[in-house]
Amino acid sequence: MAVLPRDEVSTPSSLAPKYLGNPVVNGFESQAKIPIFILHKRENKMNYDLIVIGGGAAGFFGAIQTAERSPNAKILILEKSQKVLSKVKISGGGRCNVTHSCFDPKEMTAYYPRGNKELRGPFHRFLCGDMMGWLEDNGVETKIEDDGRVFPISNSSQTIIDCFQKNCNKHGIEIKLGNGVTSLSYENELWNIKTKENDFQTTSILLATGSTPSVWNLLKEMGHKIIEPVPSLFTFNIQHHLIKPLPGISVPDANVKILDTKYEDNGPLLITHWGVSGPAILKLSAWAARELNEKDYKFQIEINWLNETEENLRDNLSAIRKASGNRLLRNFQLIYFPKRLWHGMLENLKLMDKNYASLTKQDIDGLINILCKCKFTVNGKSTFKDEFVTCGGIDTKEVNFKTMESKLHPNLFFAGEVLNIDAVTGGFNFQAAWTTSFIAAEEIATQILTH
Repeated sequence: MAVLPRDEVSTPSSLAPKYLGNPVVNGFESQAKIPIFILHKRENKMNYDLIVIGGGAAGFFGAIQTAERSPNAKILILEKSQKVLSKVKISGGGRCNVTHSCFDPKEMTAYYPRGNKELRGPFHRFLCGDMMGWLEDNGVETKIEDDGRVFPISNSSQTIIDCFQKNCNKHGIEIKLGNGVTSLSYENELWNIKTKENDFQTTSILLATGSTPSVWNLLKEMGHKIIEPVPSLFTFNIQHHLIKPLPGISVPDANVKILDTKYEDNGPLLITHWGVSGPAILKLSAWAARELNEKDYKFQIEINWLNETEENLRDNLSAIRKASGNRLLRNFQLIYFPKRLWHGMLENLKLMDKNYASLTKQDIDGLINILCKCKFTVNGKSTFKDEFVTCGGIDTKEVNFKTMESKLHPNLFFAGEVLNIDAVTGGFNFQAAWTTSFIAAEEIATQILTH
């Protein structure tokens, strides 16, 4: 059911509502026909206890958490676009990777290239188990997959969106679309918010706008320091004859180094039409985000396709030559490996028709190098569409992480990716959104009840 401002709805018994089929209601795509009642314009300036700026994951969760603690609070979510929770909708391939099953706060912070120190305290107050528990209490069962990622059992992000929508309706949280904020000012212990369409007044603001340059510019004008934003979580563009014919091929545990830097990581690796992707690459792109931006995304990587030592591979090769020397390399792999990638390597080394016994020292060195030290030139990046993230944002030194309140302005709170906090892929960025909005909501609700 559409959530409308309490003092704007006129519903006399004689009024027959009109209906619309499959509308977008408060930014949600609805499958039901929604009654639309006549609205009367508010004569006074629109006043609220809390206005949340940003209709994404952090904004919605912060609004709901505040409403749970302060049931009579008047809360509004402002969203500049015509839809809400867009990133929730597409994350995890449309399944919504809501968090990651890491239950130790210190261990959890290791997945955050930026914000790891600041989040340790907050994670002691609200972590993945708390989020999974809240979802379960609100009718959403979750599951932990083998790699630790957590999804709704429904395998549909719509389950999460419906849960948030239901809670907004339950608590009377208003949502206004197409209201991008153009100015913020604080006077007489109240925040004044202007959009192109409306003027609003509120006691507290929760800023959860994600990577929005216009909002960062407003905050700069207010004295906040903004760490320059650069992309994070992206894939590497590579044009190379070895991998060009192999899109879709993956290996379960590769080690990847960015040459001439300190960065290396391991994990599943996927060959794509444009280069390489997968967790190993995405983790590297997050940790090295600033350095790779400075290099204009032109650099070299070295892949150990098996994450195996050169010594162990030489020992395996020696054992095979003794036991099965007459076997052709193309029919008998040195180690378990995708067959098409193995054949591509053999063709590259001109070893397709050789058996193990006939390998020369040069052949062996070449085979070990292509398996353990395979070098590629990266020329550019591509967005990882399941989880696009920015490195940069509000300087965390200017935020009190016990309350998520600005140290420069009273009753101005922050949550989610508007801060200079980001993580590797796997549900960690959502968890930072849930945690920071939860802590902000606790403080906001306390202030509302106090006043």
